[in-house]
Amino acid sequence: ELYGATKGFKEELGKGGFGSVYKGVLSRSGIEVAVKRVSHGSKQGMREFVVEISSLGRMRHRIVVQLHGWCRRCDDLLLAYEFMPYGSIDNFLFDVKGRSLSWEQRFKILKGIASGLLYLHEEWEQVVVHRDVKASNVLLDGDLMAGWVILVFPDSMSMGHPKATQIVGSFGYMAPEFSSTWKSSTSANVYSYGALLLKVAYGRRPIEPERHCEE
Repeated sequence: ELYGATKGFKEELGKGGFGSVYKGVLSRSGIEVAVKRVSHGSKQGMREFVVEISSLGRMRHRIVVQLHGWCRRCDDLLLAYEFMPYGSIDNFLFDVKGRSLSWEQRFKILKGIASGLLYLHEEWEQVVVHRDVKASNVLLDGDLMAGWVILVFPDSMSMGHPKATQIVGSFGYMAPEFSSTWKSSTSANVYSYGALLLKVAYGRRPIEPERHCEE
């Protein structure tokens, strides 16, 4: 059904280390979805795929992008998420067409993301570290409200005894200690949120090679 929903994976929305994301429409309900296709040989394997499904199925938070369904097709693992029509917040921060977000909209988006991190770290059934806190993972719905595809680690941290987990992150958002430990934690998520906050507020990328060389 997901293969048919995407018309054979024709309309690609984006790519990542896991594979690609495609736009589709579920035939039975007519709901638009974003289908995450985890390709064979991807760094994100079956174990992580199963953890992501089981975790998303139990999470209940307004910023968590809804998971409509999943399946395995040949060597591909497929996840059907709620479709966010405006894409990532990057589309507005660096839009050549001149689209922009008001300060009120930016504040609501940042507040929503902070609420989502609080939910993952303190309010859900166990402490969870987000895989990759960055602007391109913050998606906007039709009302320009933020949504988040929650990517979790297979070794989710136990309640009361948070342990560091292997990092899958992006330069510019990773905490300084990664240069020596390459481990992530809830505090590292907060650091990444700080980098994201500055990017949304000032409209500057966390890493600007040309500016860095000049300075």
